[in-house]
Amino acid sequence: MLVIENDWLKVSIVRNGAEVREVKHKKNGLDYMWTGDNAYWGRVSPVLFPIVGRLKGDRYQLNDYTYEMSQHGFLRDVEFDVEEQTDTTVSFVFVSAGRFKQVYPYEFKAIIRYVLKEDSLIVQWEIVNENKEEIYFSIGAHPAFKIPLVENEIIEDYRLHFTPAANNNVMEFELKDSLIHERGNASDISTMQLTPSLFAHDALVYSNIDQITLESKKSGHGIEVWFEKFPFVGIWSKYMDTTGTIAPFVCIEPWYGIADTYHTSGNMKEKMGVNKLEAGETFLAEYKMKFI
Repeated sequence: MLVIENDWLKVSIVRNGAEVREVKHKKNGLDYMWTGDNAYWGRVSPVLFPIVGRLKGDRYQLNDYTYEMSQHGFLRDVEFDVEEQTDTTVSFVFVSAGRFKQVYPYEFKAIIRYVLKEDSLIVQWEIVNENKEEIYFSIGAHPAFKIPLVENEIIEDYRLHFTPAANNNVMEFELKDSLIHERGNASDISTMQLTPSLFAHDALVYSNIDQITLESKKSGHGIEVWFEKFPFVGIWSKYMDTTGTIAPFVCIEPWYGIADTYHTSGNMKEKMGVNKLEAGETFLAEYKMKFI
């Protein structure tokens, strides 16, 4: 496990998936990340690539070929190399080198960089197209934050604050059998009380949101996630049908991509939210998590 730290935060990251596993706040003593307990969900903050969410039938078509791929793609399970590390930054790199041709026909290089700045962790992505033609892909974040953060708090002590993107209508989507259905405009969204019932039908999904804050109304502690220009965001916790409760975490997931719609053609080039990257070009994106 690699560690970067400053006067505020100590962050532990593993090479498998270049996944953040722990964020410890040195000034308030809190641990902010979910533990990865398999009893609920065994991951902590995977990077989703080259798809976000599930494909209809777990398959897609490209250039008259059909490929099969499971939910969220394969990058979260590969071993990254460490490209560069300082006390407060670390860069991970993975080069496909033909290893995924059976499920994804394109060659790419993925760089995931983590940068500490005071009480914030900045996450930067680079996807390099190493083909002689354009490529199509989605990429997304899936960080899970421990809730409650403080002893003697409960889930209902927390609320979500939304900052919509300027001059954009917020659209709300729902998942049915892991596929996307548009629900309509949600421009009046601002603050939402956290309750287990929010996740009884899977994740909450929106477009045109710039920031979400998850905060305790009792202690004031929480997480601010900035993701300007990201077209979609998901909010999820694992709902337990037998008890009507959720797991002790909430994910805030900025996405450049989204699950298939029910009426998808299955053609990757026509997929909702897919990104097109020309030969030799580099896709860049970043988001920031502030731990309060």
